[in-house]
Amino acid sequence: MYLSLNSPLTLADPSSVNRCTLRNETALMLAARGNVSCVEFLLKHGASVNVVNKAKETPLFIACEHGNADIVELLLRYGAQVNLTCNQGTSALHEACRYGNPRLCEMLLDAGADLKTKNIYNIQPIFTAAQHGNLEVLQLLVQRGADINAQAGDGASLLYEACKNGHVAAVQFLLDLKADANRVTGSGLLPLHVAVKNNHKRIVSLLIPVTSRVRVRTCGISPLHIAAERNRDQIMELLIESGFDVNAKLSSEHSKMYEDRRRTALYFSVSNGNLEAAEMLLQAGASPNLDTFNPLLIAVRLGWMDMAELLVGYGADVNTRMPTQSSTFPSAILLGMESLSILKLLLDHGCNAQLCFDCPYGLKPHPANVPLRRPIDELRVSEHLVPQRSIQYCEAISSTSYSRLFGPVISMLLDYVGHVKLCSRMIEVLESRSDWIPIRLKAQPPHPLMQLCRLKIRHLLGVQRLNLLHTLPLPVRLLRFLCYDVQCSLTC
Repeated sequence: MYLSLNSPLTLADPSSVNRCTLRNETALMLAARGNVSCVEFLLKHGASVNVVNKAKETPLFIACEHGNADIVELLLRYGAQVNLTCNQGTSALHEACRYGNPRLCEMLLDAGADLKTKNIYNIQPIFTAAQHGNLEVLQLLVQRGADINAQAGDGASLLYEACKNGHVAAVQFLLDLKADANRVTGSGLLPLHVAVKNNHKRIVSLLIPVTSRVRVRTCGISPLHIAAERNRDQIMELLIESGFDVNAKLSSEHSKMYEDRRRTALYFSVSNGNLEAAEMLLQAGASPNLDTFNPLLIAVRLGWMDMAELLVGYGADVNTRMPTQSSTFPSAILLGMESLSILKLLLDHGCNAQLCFDCPYGLKPHPANVPLRRPIDELRVSEHLVPQRSIQYCEAISSTSYSRLFGPVISMLLDYVGHVKLCSRMIEVLESRSDWIPIRLKAQPPHPLMQLCRLKIRHLLGVQRLNLLHTLPLPVRLLRFLCYDVQCSLTC
């Protein structure tokens, strides 16, 4: 039903055409959402074309918001001001760019719309077009002189926004125009970083050739860190093939965002349990020994045998210590006690079991135990951490949480040492166990000559060469013996 130009309503009260709702909206504003004939009727009867609602939105703004070109044309014909902005500083051109209608944008520009107007976030209309991947609008605005390197208040560029939202065509268009791929946001990130974060592989491949490696280093975070953290394995492979440094470290500022002060991409992959990604990084030359906490400690603590095998196979330091828990023995031994198979793996690869028996108190009375850090705090680095005396292995293993594992663990450790003496605290705990007698006999000299020979050979080889035992030109039985193959005996 259409209102007549001689409608009784308008004839009786012409001022009613500009009456407002409780939201300060006139009939024209409501009609601007899509009713062309009603808009035309209201304008002919004196409706105010530049009236604003509580959000300071005009009928023109609302028409652009809904993408109606016919209504926009009518409003402009009746004198709508194109550069009025709402409470957020957004103009009708911003809305037209968001909607993605080139005809709308062209009408507004022809009517004098300001290309460089900014909203409260310092965003220009062309930025909005890039955000939403509206390629035709982007092309039009560039033709009219818009700045392709404009940045928002947070430092994000057009290219950054197009990359973030996965708009491949818009990214390609901007790069063809030489848009700067090395402008960082206020948080120090490049377009490449956000493309990796949001898993836009095609865009990553477009950005790699135009991204400065020097600028990546100054950002303090590598795209590889983000790929590893987000489990973007395909993108990680692409970055590695493109030569990104697999040993790049997070800057101190970025590292402090994590309680464990992680630094490398490998650490992210290990902590995520991503075996494939970790192997990819290690094969590309990633060092497993660069982080505050060695990634091996993560794998051991969580009982990930496959991950632990992978890391020690690539030279992870089996004798590493936790900076949060000072100890006189390798931390991996303590963390690995829940799994004898992992503990054996560590010992096979040169973890120093001898240090577990080097107690300075011997058979003398021991001081009170140093309290162990809670498991939840083991990997938390705090600047306020109070230094404490180094904990002895006998103290750690005699604590309540580990006492049930004491016998089997000590028995295994004794296989990897020569002449040692059990301290009074170890004896005190072991005496109450059913397996005390075989452990006592194993610890007492004389030790089998074959065991001592094996220990001597392994000592001469050194920890770093133990991974290469299988490459030695030796009989298979001897190699298996040196590797502690429990099924092998040289006397059989």
